[in-house]
Amino acid sequence: MLLRALGAFLALPGMVAFVLPVWIGTSTGRPVSHVAPAALLLCLGATLLLWCVREFYVAGRGTLAPWDPPRHLVTSGPYRRSRNPMYLGVGLILAAWCTLWNSDALIIYAVLFMIGFHVRVLLVEEPWARRQFGAEWDAYRARVPRWVI
Repeated sequence: MLLRALGAFLALPGMVAFVLPVWIGTSTGRPVSHVAPAALLLCLGATLLLWCVREFYVAGRGTLAPWDPPRHLVTSGPYRRSRNPMYLGVGLILAAWCTLWNSDALIIYAVLFMIGFHVRVLLVEEPWARRQFGAEWDAYRARVPRWVI
């Protein structure tokens, strides 16, 4: 299962939060700026993302990948404060790249992905969680906000 979790991490947030935005940022030809705030955002986002991946693996007994989802509802760690902290971590990482390169293309990329995450949560993930976890999901949804407190 560890290899599946690692593969899912590299395939999904690895591409969305690291490979593609770094490629966009470096291809703009713009110099880097605001390195300290960008580094802070990057560290915060990466820490949150990795914490969420760990919770999916340990508490959920699954991965972040749609093809190998958690078998148990994850309500520990950052999931005590937000139903979608993994996406918030990716958002912080994307904000870091936007800050580092001050790129309109990266800002558009980040905004489109965050809108896409929200739509996916509404149309795919929450209905799946309701079907999969039933009353446990309903109780969790009632006490924990979708995004932040």
